[in-house]
Amino acid sequence: MTLRRRIFLIFSVSSLVPFLSIFIISNYTIDQIFDNKIKSGINSNLRQVELSLGNSISNLNHVSQQLAYGNNIVKQIDEVLFQTMDPYTRLHTRDQLKNELNMVTFTNPNVGLTFYYIQNENKIQFENFPVEDNLALDSLPLLSSYYDITYFGPHESLSRSDDGIVLSALRKVGLPDRDNVYVYIETGFSLTQDILDNNEYGGDLTHLILDGNGRIAYSEVPETFKSGAQFPQFSMDEGSGLHEGYYWFKQTSNQNWSVVSVISKTNYNKEKDQWMVKIFFIALIFIALTILLAWLLWQMVYKPLNLFNSEIKFMSQNRMRPQHKLTKIPEFDYLLRQFSEMKKQIWNLFEEVELKEKKRIDLEVEKLLYQINPHFLMNTLDTVHWLAVINGQKEIDRLVKSLNKLLYYNLGKLGQVSTIEEEIDALKQYLVLQQIRYDFEFDVRIDVDKNVLKQPVPRFILQPLVENSLYHGLSDDGYIEVSVVLDKVIRISIHDNGAGMTEETIQEILNNRTVEHKKVGMGIGMNYVKRMLEASYENKASLEIKSEIGKGTSIFLTLPISKEKT
Repeated sequence: MTLRRRIFLIFSVSSLVPFLSIFIISNYTIDQIFDNKIKSGINSNLRQVELSLGNSISNLNHVSQQLAYGNNIVKQIDEVLFQTMDPYTRLHTRDQLKNELNMVTFTNPNVGLTFYYIQNENKIQFENFPVEDNLALDSLPLLSSYYDITYFGPHESLSRSDDGIVLSALRKVGLPDRDNVYVYIETGFSLTQDILDNNEYGGDLTHLILDGNGRIAYSEVPETFKSGAQFPQFSMDEGSGLHEGYYWFKQTSNQNWSVVSVISKTNYNKEKDQWMVKIFFIALIFIALTILLAWLLWQMVYKPLNLFNSEIKFMSQNRMRPQHKLTKIPEFDYLLRQFSEMKKQIWNLFEEVELKEKKRIDLEVEKLLYQINPHFLMNTLDTVHWLAVINGQKEIDRLVKSLNKLLYYNLGKLGQVSTIEEEIDALKQYLVLQQIRYDFEFDVRIDVDKNVLKQPVPRFILQPLVENSLYHGLSDDGYIEVSVVLDKVIRISIHDNGAGMTEETIQEILNNRTVEHKKVGMGIGMNYVKRMLEASYENKASLEIKSEIGKGTSIFLTLPISKEKT
């Protein structure tokens, strides 16, 4: 793991763990507080609604008792509806009855529509407001029923002048010998709706009203809790629960009917979610601040480390660099100054080593040159001697000319740069001497790209490679191919179809620095070429030998193109 990742990880963990612990504890605490607050608010509001509805029903019970059992009112109803009397007396009695009925409803402002209902005749009498034409008391939502009174849950008023939601009661009138007369009473205008709309909790509450058997008599959420359906998880006890995305809370009255407050899960958690969003944004700000501080801490460490890295990289590339910038951090600045002093000492050591190495390479190359030239010179002079004995002046003159040219080129100043053209010409002179020496026409095929002739190369690198092919089993029908092409680099290839060499022999030729060989010049020239390439091109040039016993040898030489002009 990198230093940056470790800094970010350690700093993040040390900062976030306490915060996350506080966040989890706060979240749990807030959740409990809001749960208690919400449940307490809803239950408090529910009790208030249940109490108000209970009072309204009690008031209906009280008024209905006056209208159904009052001695004077019951007597007048019996006389007007069922007794025989003269028209004047009947009209007078009816007026007195209406006055008494008006007095009862006037002294009870929470009472709305009131009328008497003769069941077998489906007839309405003494209504205080106009009643709808299609009267159907049997369709009203039953809330509870006792021996002489029936209560109906919230429903639309039967009055034509009011379409609000009301509670109502139907009580049998205590007439002697008659059981088909009832008094119907509704709560006052908007009273029931105001009770149901009462919301001290403040959330989006809706209500259900259940009868004593758990049937839904009234529903403000008909898509989930349908009127007339059985309420889920019903019991007579107070309670709460969750059904199809709605939380519900139930309060049961003394008359066994129940009020249920219903709130959607979304609204139930709305205030809590708002707090959680605030906490989440605070957490994001805290995390961003933590990351920013970790980044600043990393920058304090990264910039000095980057300076060290840059210094080391420049030093490894042998490149000079101006005086480093200070980091304004004393500890790192001290290390940078120490590193700068160390770098100066290393540069001095590099210069000393390079100078010594250059001198050593020059001496070794020069030594190799002087090892090669005497061997060649002695062999050639020996050939001249025998030619002078056997042949005439013409052949000797030809031999001496080639020898002079070749010696002049080969004995040139150490380190002097040559060209491909000069190397090819020296190679041809060398082949002339060898052909005269061995009295044999060597089949040497030379193919040189004209574009490469003027390219500068180290002196005396081509002849030792061809000499190696001549000395390694070139037969009478053998040949040597020399190719020089220019392809972004100078590619020189020398191929023969001679006896070939083993890998062990190849390695010996390339790496053996001694001159203990059976054949003259063998190994000395190849080693010279290898060392000269190292001295001139460092690692930019390559020398490769491929050989197969019985099939021949191929030498590949790759040289970089030099910008130096000769």
